[in-house]
Amino acid sequence: MENKSNTVTYRNFEVDIKIKIAGLWITLMFCYIYGDYFELYTPTKIEGLISGDNMLDSPEKLFIASCLMLIPSMMIFISLGLKPKINRWLNIIFGLLYTAIGICIIMVSISAWYAFYVFLAVVETIIAAFIIWLAITWPKE
Repeated sequence: MENKSNTVTYRNFEVDIKIKIAGLWITLMFCYIYGDYFELYTPTKIEGLISGDNMLDSPEKLFIASCLMLIPSMMIFISLGLKPKINRWLNIIFGLLYTAIGICIIMVSISAWYAFYVFLAVVETIIAAFIIWLAITWPKE
């Protein structure tokens, strides 16, 4: 009697660079959303939101924050829709911007209550750096 091993192999296919980068922008956005959501659970955060005593305490600051959050949201579509040359450069430029933002968040958020924020900022920084790396190493024809 022969001993045959039943091995199953699964098909693996190449994922297009545009899909990889768009997926990373989606992941980055989820990290931002969860970080801001979890921040609501920190002491005095809700009171500050109610009283208006918070970081985004003016229309100008809210507008700037909205612009900062619009960019990753738009980069999801841009990464899928634009031609490679401009797509690549936009991902490098905005990847650098969000890497820098992540580093700034890490530097100003170090405290016991904000350990989750620092953790997410580290993850966001790694994701943004990976976006840059994928854009730089974009496959050529």
